[in-house]
Amino acid sequence: MMTNRRSFLKRTATLASVGALTGFTRQSIMANGSVVNDRQFEVVSVDRTTVKLEYRETPRRNMDRELPHWRYIELCRVKLKSGQTGVGETLLYYTWGVPSETDVKRIVGKSAIEVMWDDTLGAGLQMALFDAVGRTAEVPVHALMGRQVHSTTPLSWWNIDTSAADMASECQEARKLGYVSYKTKGRPWFDIFEQLETATRALPAEFKIDMDFNDTLLTAEKGMSILRRLAKYPQVDIYESPIPQSDIPGNQKIVQNTRVQIAMHYGSPKPRLVVESGCCDGFVAGGGASSLTAAGRFCGEVQMPFWLQLVGAGLTAAYSLHFGGVLRQARWPAVNCHQLFEDDLLQEPITLQNGLAAVPDKPGIGYEVNWDTVERLKVDRPKSRPEPHRLIETTWADGKRMYTASNGKVNFMLTAANEGKYPYFAAGADTRLVPNNNSPEWRERYKKAREQGPIEA
Repeated sequence: MMTNRRSFLKRTATLASVGALTGFTRQSIMANGSVVNDRQFEVVSVDRTTVKLEYRETPRRNMDRELPHWRYIELCRVKLKSGQTGVGETLLYYTWGVPSETDVKRIVGKSAIEVMWDDTLGAGLQMALFDAVGRTAEVPVHALMGRQVHSTTPLSWWNIDTSAADMASECQEARKLGYVSYKTKGRPWFDIFEQLETATRALPAEFKIDMDFNDTLLTAEKGMSILRRLAKYPQVDIYESPIPQSDIPGNQKIVQNTRVQIAMHYGSPKPRLVVESGCCDGFVAGGGASSLTAAGRFCGEVQMPFWLQLVGAGLTAAYSLHFGGVLRQARWPAVNCHQLFEDDLLQEPITLQNGLAAVPDKPGIGYEVNWDTVERLKVDRPKSRPEPHRLIETTWADGKRMYTASNGKVNFMLTAANEGKYPYFAAGADTRLVPNNNSPEWRERYKKAREQGPIEA
């Protein structure tokens, strides 16, 4: 394997240029699709609809602390001259790219084949173009992307950091629905050892739990004892970004001293440097179709696994399956987060057997949107990211109590943790959202915590 990696890294390779990908798509349609006049791929119109989804009860308790804005999704419908309409979706406030009105205007009248590999179009618009082209050519989206190498692809259940009881119940819900992997966050405001002890009590060793620390272990020296202790649970399989990814020596030390696999977000440090240094075991890959395909091909050349991270509701998860079908090293379970919502917007849900979902073989994305649900849940698009005031209470076994207030930034708790403002993974940590009863006491505590916080009670 290392010989292959070295020879690959010594040469210059052009991975998935837009022109080459467009050429492949045309060749694939000619070889596998129905014979369609090229003019039939011309974009006639685009319309967009915003919906507000509700979280399931358990995710709601936890997502409302930090990510209430993930509820908002925009659906793009792209109609071609063929009469076929493709659909894509954008999680408006957590995505690699949000389509603009300018993006919409610049593709009308253009060939969908020529523009669909352009990542600057944003998530929902690009996805809708792939769906429309696949439907028109009567081929599945994966046939437009590359040669199919997998007929199934692994998916993981995801939730933000939760109480130990909520984590255990979510793992059981995942198992019931055919999942064998659960991904969550490792945070100092929860007792991660209590989480693992409670969740694994009723789980077989084959059910895997992956923990994303987002740098909160800070350094290898501080974090190694925690990582070793967690590794005693056979279910623990992957640590994501335990310390800053820029700390190559620290990450090397972690890789060398734990049996658990280490994942890093693809792109930083540069993938070549990551491979040469051996500072992780695999990647987290997302983004637009061109950049994701390039990342997947790189991982294929150096034989490093990765998981697909395309986040949204059901349509995003279905679209992700197609990348899983053509990218050989997409062997770690994908994170799509569609399990968070009461409604995933699909007529039929994505089903799993032993952690695997079938790569669709119907034209386009291969799943249909439930437009009755869309009609029921549609709202005006927010003018900016919704930012309700939130007050979060954290307690510890020694009686310590702290309050954190939302401050207009998304990662306000994570930032505080990485600045050392919470006790470092102390015993008995537990966290809850304090309901806003609009009382003078609540408002005063929120104001003080926002200005000075986190604050001790």
